[in-house]
Amino acid sequence: MVNVNKGVLVECDPAMKVFLLNLDETEALGCRFVLQNLDDTHLFITTEILSVLQDRVDDLMDKLSFPQQTEDRN
Repeated sequence: MVNVNKGVLVECDPAMKVFLLNLDETEALGCRFVLQNLDDTHLFITTEILSVLQDRVDDLMDKLSFPQQTEDRN
C-alpha cells in the first residue's frame, strides 16, 4: 500500500532546522508539522502550516536583526 503526503521541502541551515524541530516537538504552532526529517539541512513539512511557519520565522529574524544606523557626518 502506498502512503502519500502533500508537503513542502524546506532547506535551511542546521541552526534553523533545530528551531523548526523544536516548534514541531513542542507543538508551538498548534500541531506537529514535520512529516520527515531528511538530513542535516532538509525537512519535509505539511503545506497547511507553511504561512504560519513563515510568520514565526520572520518574527525570529526580526528579533535577531539589528537596524542599520546611519552615521551622521557633520
